[in-house]
Amino acid sequence: MRPWPATRGGERNEPLMGQHWRLISLILTAVFTMAFIRSCSSLSSLVAFTFAGATLPSALAAAPANGTSSSNSPGLPMVINTWGGPFVAATDAAYLALLDEQTSALDAVELGCSTCEANQCDGSVGYGGSPDENCETTLDAMIMDGTTMKSGSVAALRRIKNAIGVARAVLEHTTHTMLAGDLATDFAVTNGFVAEDLTTPESAASCAAWKAGGCQPNYRINTIPDPGSSCGPYVPSEVDSSSQDYATQLLPRGAPEGHDTISMIALHASGTMAAGTSTNGASRKVPGRVGDGPITGSGSYVDSEVGGCGATGDGDIMMRFLPCYQAVESLRLGMSPKAAAEDAVRRMVKKYHAVQSGIVVVNSKGEHGGAGSGWTFTYAYRGGTMNETVVVSVPPLDTGSEF
Repeated sequence: MRPWPATRGGERNEPLMGQHWRLISLILTAVFTMAFIRSCSSLSSLVAFTFAGATLPSALAAAPANGTSSSNSPGLPMVINTWGGPFVAATDAAYLALLDEQTSALDAVELGCSTCEANQCDGSVGYGGSPDENCETTLDAMIMDGTTMKSGSVAALRRIKNAIGVARAVLEHTTHTMLAGDLATDFAVTNGFVAEDLTTPESAASCAAWKAGGCQPNYRINTIPDPGSSCGPYVPSEVDSSSQDYATQLLPRGAPEGHDTISMIALHASGTMAAGTSTNGASRKVPGRVGDGPITGSGSYVDSEVGGCGATGDGDIMMRFLPCYQAVESLRLGMSPKAAAEDAVRRMVKKYHAVQSGIVVVNSKGEHGGAGSGWTFTYAYRGGTMNETVVVSVPPLDTGSEF
């Protein structure tokens, strides 16, 4: 076959017919490509079609586009929170308030959590519960606005019953995020809250019995005298961070006595969201201890564009992982609420196999799910036109094969 004649630059010219066929081929390719794009619902669906399962993490690739295979949203407005039983009163109070559209999501969360504080839900929220080593009840609380992403919280609050109310005052009357201890109490008083003793006859008797029993259990480790058989006073014993058994020396000596918490998310009919947490912490805690409840992203977290999360459990461990921040960001990446909750729990269990945790997650549509470890966790929700609150039981994740 005769070669094509060379040009001045040494390149060879294609025959005229060959050039025409190449042009026709390009035009046909463009036509078919445009037809395919138009057949897709959107450019994003084209990207999802092309790359799903190839470049996304497996948990995301398996999740449908709307986050769940079938929506379990009851509709808006909606309230969802950790635990059933006595905590249902908080769910109902917040939901019924939201039926009046003048009630904001923040209003509903404050009302719901303050209901549990007043009712002393399960003894783990509000006054008279979970006394520390000195027999004093202190409170932790936080509240977060899902539109501005601003939160307010109080930690180790003394002598003030309405902790969630003080947290909201921090949010709305300061540019801070957290106030703590006696100075948080001073702030509360200047904002109209009444200082009073949070001890009850029941909490005083409980603490006296604990001391009579040798102050067991407690949260002390690596002290003299042995915290496993003494009430102290304690002084620290030497801990060698270079020793091979250093990690073992930091382990707790037993299971924590109790750490229930109310964490609530409210979805207004307009789509705005808020979240909040209130707790009296861990029973027999070292005075001054602060749990995960007032930590934004740990006790609860919310973004009105995406969804919200509430947590309960062993706060000393959970705050190290910011599980609610993690869960909401997983929603943002496309996970379903249940998958996001399970992912957050698995991250904790991977490091702390026996951790007791509970996570409830809801997206901006009201679709919800939960996960827990170390116990059977429950959460409660009510939304849309529901006549009563529903409590969902969540068995602990089966993580045995992962270790």
